[in-house]
Parts: sequence; structure tokens; C-alpha cells
Amino acid sequence: MSKGTLFIITAPSGAGKTSLVKALLDREQQLRVSVSHTTRSMRPGEQDGINYHFVGEAEFMEMLQAGYFFESAEVYGHHYGTSQLWVNQQLDSGFDVILEIDWQGAVQVRNLEPLACSIFILPPSLETLKTRLHERAQDDPETIENRMKQAVAEISHVAEADFIVVNDDFETALQDLAAIIRSRRLTVKSQEINLASLLTSLTRGN
Repeated sequence: MSKGTLFIITAPSGAGKTSLVKALLDREQQLRVSVSHTTRSMRPGEQDGINYHFVGEAEFMEMLQAGYFFESAEVYGHHYGTSQLWVNQQLDSGFDVILEIDWQGAVQVRNLEPLACSIFILPPSLETLKTRLHERAQDDPETIENRMKQAVAEISHVAEADFIVVNDDFETALQDLAAIIRSRRLTVKSQEINLASLLTSLTRGN
């Protein structure tokens, strides 16, 4: 069975990462998205096990010490972590996996999985990002200002990614993401694994 590819998608809060990934999953049957564990509170409309696995601080730290997480990070004062077992099971089953994580987690994953493909989603401007944060009405003004400062710091790591997608027009950004996924599946390294039998027969002249 072909092994799946690991994709890292990073973006500042409000850039539209979650909406783009959701739309991408509707189009790509071979994609799975990791549901992170977090210590932050559940927001209105969120569901445990769907948006995140919501856990307490003590439980998260126990899982961290036990080596449960593939990567983990502290963002806006809350802890986030990705299940290593779940990711490996999906990849070994042939599914491509998306990790929606911040730049700290992305660094950890790239160190562990050098072949992981990293995508950074940018807003068209900081003004647009701030407008989106206000329009989604999830945070108070002080929190939004903190998110804007954090966004600038996060965007400074954009050069560490393999690809950049600007989410100005949603459909265009979605097409760009789909194109990256497809092109990554067609690289020589991926195809050497996926087409091993075919390549063997062709090089032997069978």
C-alpha cells in the first residue's frame, strides 16, 4: 500500500485556514485532517472530537510527558498537540494528512518528517486580517490586538514554508491549495514509492 503524504498548513488567526481546509476536504477523498488536542475553552458552535479534542491542563501535560504528541505548542496561552499514533495510522493506510498548526509545531514536524510539505496561508493585507477578526466576532478588541501582534510575528516565519497561498479570493486560494496537493503527490520521491512495481517492470523491460 502506498504511504500518504504529510501536509503542514500554517496561517495567522483569521487568514481563513480552517475554512479553506474544510472546503479542500470536501473535494479530496484521500485527505484527512488531524484533530488537535487543546487546553483552550470550547467556542460557540464547536464540538469536542470534531473541531478539537478539549482536555484539561493536567491531562494535556500527562499526555505530553508520555510522548503522545507528534508536535505540541503553546499559542495565545493555550496548549495544542497532535496525536502521533493517529497521524502514523492514517499515513500508513495511504491517506494524506493535513496538520493545521502554528510555526512552532511546523518546525517540530519538519525535523521529524523532512518530506512533509509545508504551506503558509497569508491574508492579502493586515487591514483585511483585522477586519476578518472583527467580523467573525469571537474575540474582544484587546484579544484581537494581541492576535494582530502575533500574526506579524508568525508571518515572519513564512520563508520556512515550501509554498505560499494568499487568501484574497477564496476560490482561487482553494484551487491553489488543491494544485499544491496534487503536484506534491506527483514528485519523484512520492511516485518512487507509489509506483514501485511499475517502475521495476519498466526498468527491467518487462
